[in-house]
Amino acid sequence: MKNSILDAVGRLLVRYGYKKMTVSDIANEAGIGKGTVYLYFSSKEEVALSWFERIHGELVREMESIARSGAEPICKVREMLVERVMFSFDHLQVFMQSLDELFAAVRPALLDKRECYHAEHAAILARVLREGCESGVFEIDDIGAAVEALVLAMNSLLPYSLSTSQLGERDQIRTKADHLAGLMLRGLLRQNPR
Repeated sequence: MKNSILDAVGRLLVRYGYKKMTVSDIANEAGIGKGTVYLYFSSKEEVALSWFERIHGELVREMESIARSGAEPICKVREMLVERVMFSFDHLQVFMQSLDELFAAVRPALLDKRECYHAEHAAILARVLREGCESGVFEIDDIGAAVEALVLAMNSLLPYSLSTSQLGERDQIRTKADHLAGLMLRGLLRQNPR
């Protein structure tokens, strides 16, 4: 039931935006009574935050899958960095016009959650960077600082950091993300690989 409600929220955010969406709309879209929504969520804000949390969980699973793959560490890190951007683009760009109002409505709570989200991403990236250091691909003095720089730099290409005109087409964003990831990774490579 909770997933049905969150699916309905995703559709309504595209259709109406956050401000115009009501709990009654959510219930109607999910095919349930309004009271059922309140059994799972205390407010429209909580439903929206849970929707973001579900999207984040999907991204973490994708990053973990990349981290566990048999690819070389540099390929894994690059793919994870680009995936963070493209995943967000694919999930958020469909309602860019209403994204600002959604962020404005849930900003304080979302900022707290985003810190946790970024920490999860950083932990996965750090694991792969350590793997790369151990295999002689990377030479990194401070993995924590390197991961923080990687995450912050790639955040500049996330949909909520760009205006609608800067967002561009998917292929353009992918090219920018890949180029930025490549530039940063070159700085982490061991100068004389083992």
